[in-house]
Amino acid sequence: MRQSFLPPSLIIQKPEDILPFYQQLLNRTIQSASEFQEFLLDVSDLESAVSEDMAWRYIRMTCDTANKDHEQAYLTFVQEIQPQLAPLEDSLNQQIINCPFVSELENENDAFKIYFRNLRGAVELFREENIALQTEVQTLAQEYSAIQGSMQIDWNGKQITLQQASNLLLETDREIRKQVWEKITAARLSRASELEELFSKQVKLRHQIAVNAGFTNYRDYTFKSLGRYDYSVEHCKQFHNSVEQVVVPMLRKITQRRKEAMQLEALMPWDMAVDPLGRKPLKPFTDGTELLQKGLDCLREIRPYFAQCLETMKNNGLLDLESRLGKAPGGYNYPLAKTNMPFIFMNASGNLRDVETLVHEAGHAIHSFRMAPLALNAFKNTPSEVAELASMSMELLSMDGWHHYFQDEHDLKRAKEDQLEGIIGTLPWIAQVDAFQHWIYENPNHSIDDRQQEWMNLNRKFGTGMVDYSKFPGVLESSWHKQLHVFELPFYYIEYGIAQLGSIGIWKNYLENRELALDQYEAFLKLGYQVSIPEIYNTGGVDFNFTQDYIESLMGAVLLELDK
Repeated sequence: MRQSFLPPSLIIQKPEDILPFYQQLLNRTIQSASEFQEFLLDVSDLESAVSEDMAWRYIRMTCDTANKDHEQAYLTFVQEIQPQLAPLEDSLNQQIINCPFVSELENENDAFKIYFRNLRGAVELFREENIALQTEVQTLAQEYSAIQGSMQIDWNGKQITLQQASNLLLETDREIRKQVWEKITAARLSRASELEELFSKQVKLRHQIAVNAGFTNYRDYTFKSLGRYDYSVEHCKQFHNSVEQVVVPMLRKITQRRKEAMQLEALMPWDMAVDPLGRKPLKPFTDGTELLQKGLDCLREIRPYFAQCLETMKNNGLLDLESRLGKAPGGYNYPLAKTNMPFIFMNASGNLRDVETLVHEAGHAIHSFRMAPLALNAFKNTPSEVAELASMSMELLSMDGWHHYFQDEHDLKRAKEDQLEGIIGTLPWIAQVDAFQHWIYENPNHSIDDRQQEWMNLNRKFGTGMVDYSKFPGVLESSWHKQLHVFELPFYYIEYGIAQLGSIGIWKNYLENRELALDQYEAFLKLGYQVSIPEIYNTGGVDFNFTQDYIESLMGAVLLELDK
């Protein structure tokens, strides 16, 4: 086994702990293609060490947002370490792409074509004056996370998180749902102005970053920085239009059926999560231990290897599943580049959505394990369109094992129906959030009022218009605040929609030929980022396609299963 050129005892506490290793690489003389490949492996070692150090700082901070030491450790990296590493990383990138042996490697292996293309893009974007601006943006993103993590409501004399409170919106007692929804909404609205101001600062900073790099707007800059070489802004707008034309009418029909089933004159916001037939909320598990055990049983039934990945993570303390006060909201799978295992973070509170989140993040985790043998860390840094294909496909594939969570046949069918209807509800939201971000950065000098007006314009296109918010001013206008990607990872959201389409295709193949579809799924996982996104999708057995006709064919499969 090859030994890393970094000492195994390396701990990064300050810039001086890691800077000498950058200098060693920058000073190295490369005289042959084989020496160049060894150099790239050493660069990968360095990237992996820095990436994992940052990962643990972020993980610890989000697991306990009230811990000032964890917060400071994260901010130290963002504000002190990363700014000093950025220019050295750029120098390394330049040294790599200017090496005379680049063409030789590109001719031998297509994976290097992808790798060098991405490095050239990074070099093109880098501006030293942007380092301080990017640090400030990241600091504001951390503020957003802290604000969200601190939100709670009082219920029956006890403080509970908004994630825990959302479970009460599944209760059949309408008055309870109303009270809880109003408390959640009051908590969100109490911080709405603060979040608007914070976001306005981010927009201004991001626009300046783009201008500094020679772009007219941050949208175009981000497309380049995200490596969107295989599709364009126009493809995204095609996605928006296709979803509006195909999926929104389906969502309106489902919402109308809900209204009729509940026998209501008007649907209120607190009527949208509860079972429309008045059945009690599904209770797939009682705590994080049971969530995980049933998840392992579920994954093992699909393929034993899938469960083995999570077992390994469990045995290494790489899971934090339950919701608690002071924990950041949401869920994620964070790859640990040096360890070659990921960490799963989520906020389980006992509902079906938690099952979906676990298997979603498990899909990411399995992807990490399957890519572990790849030579370079860069080969494992898949674009989000590919990463989310792994996770969203697992949501659908895992339904075959959901009987471990739902022993009652009626509950099982109901859970699957909720999952499929959730797809129909999610795609318009994704399209709306993405279209919103296009407008924001195409119009960087907009006011808060302009922004709210545009969000409401888009809501009329992608929403059903069938839920009565008339007594709650400001709620719809600020509803995008809960989407952390807008604050923390701009433009990283349409990938979920693209991957959702791909996942439906993989699941459709699974229903027709189980073993072939699973083989194709694992085949694309193993590729990492060594070929283009369309090639990866094709390896998985699906098209990379946003046309209205294609989306109609996929949604037809969803409707067919719903009818069953």
